[in-house]
Amino acid sequence: MTAIDTIRLLAALAVICAAAHGCGFLFGALRQPPVIGEVVGGILLGPSLLGLLAPAARAALFPASGAVTSALDAIYQLGQLLLMFLAGAELRIRAGGRERRTGAIVAAAGLVVPFAAGVGLAALVPAFFAGPAGSTVTTALVVGLAMAVAAIPVISRIMMDLKIMDTAFGRIVLMVAVIEDVILYVVLAVVLGLARSGTGHSVGLWDLIGTAAPVPTAAYFTVVSVLFFAASLTWGARLFRRLARHRANIVARQSPVAFRLIFLCAMVLLCLGLGVNAVFGALMAGICAARGDQSADDGTSRGTGREAAVWGAIRQFSMASFIPVFFVLVGMRLDLVRAFDPLFFLWFLTLACGIKTAGIWAGARLAGEDRVFSSSLAFALNARGTIGIVLAGVTRQAELINDRFFVVLVLVSLVTCQIAGFRLARAADRLRETTGPAPTGPRRQRGKPARSGTRAGR
Repeated sequence: MTAIDTIRLLAALAVICAAAHGCGFLFGALRQPPVIGEVVGGILLGPSLLGLLAPAARAALFPASGAVTSALDAIYQLGQLLLMFLAGAELRIRAGGRERRTGAIVAAAGLVVPFAAGVGLAALVPAFFAGPAGSTVTTALVVGLAMAVAAIPVISRIMMDLKIMDTAFGRIVLMVAVIEDVILYVVLAVVLGLARSGTGHSVGLWDLIGTAAPVPTAAYFTVVSVLFFAASLTWGARLFRRLARHRANIVARQSPVAFRLIFLCAMVLLCLGLGVNAVFGALMAGICAARGDQSADDGTSRGTGREAAVWGAIRQFSMASFIPVFFVLVGMRLDLVRAFDPLFFLWFLTLACGIKTAGIWAGARLAGEDRVFSSSLAFALNARGTIGIVLAGVTRQAELINDRFFVVLVLVSLVTCQIAGFRLARAADRLRETTGPAPTGPRRQRGKPARSGTRAGR
């Protein structure tokens, strides 16, 4: 980088950070998820507004190629990895008793029905979705993922703001979202592996020892992704805990934050070595590190306050820099002038939300929940949010989807968050009646019979 490149990069980062935090603050003040404001900030700086009103200024600040573009792409990747690292650390299933039964039924209905519908839709009209590198199989799987995905970070934030996180409703929502997202991330890892294998763009093990034949390639990435996931869940937390507490680990003693970032890099490098996408490695790194911090082998908590402070520090610097920049850069890649198809957006939004809503509502009713509770579950789990944006970003980067579908995916992710927040705000008082520890049987509160917000409350 030349001195001019450095100046342009610093100016671009300053403008991006200002847009991210400024728009995030405005949306937060309006009781909307700040992530929506960050993406909107990117839209304002992108070809949709700044590029339309002042193309020369945008080209000077954000050149199409060169050292500045490469540096911003690297920051984009780091922001995405840190986002998934923190998302993995938040994956918890705290539901118990009958809540687990409801959650399992809803998760099955909310995953299988929309995923199958998305696969069928892509098979019928592949031209609406496919990018240059998209095959029939990868396009169908990506559309299935787009129809079924749910966003844990945004849903959690909405429920925390409404004070319904520690309720039977909140526990069921998080349980379903965790189950759906873990399965969908495994599928995404397989899809991205299939897309990049044999193209010369990956450096994984399969590119060294494998062939370009579709059946063995699909088998390899499916088996490797599932084994990596299973091994991480089985031994990852224990390995992290032992490394973190080993007397020879001077890095962990000097800077626990640095050690967790090194662990993140190691897990991502391992994934890349196997040919699995880096996003999956970052997600599993967060799961392993958080579980390793949470409890010891005997199930007792250790150092909770210290570890909470460490995760707070990681979250603070990530949310102050890399992650907001990532969402602004996503917004900057949206071209609402040339690549936005309003009719495509409306029918895909209606279809995606309608199918997922119907599946979850039917599953909740089958589990015995009442109409208000069932419809609230359906609206909450329709929020695509950050996970939908990540799906759009990684699949567009791999050229599996076209620009038109990329724009639609991001906009659907934003709109569904708005819809979920509005619907849950209206039902918050009713849902808050289930506040308290996970119930295991019939109970009475304040001398009155428990109301039928959920089966667990009956």
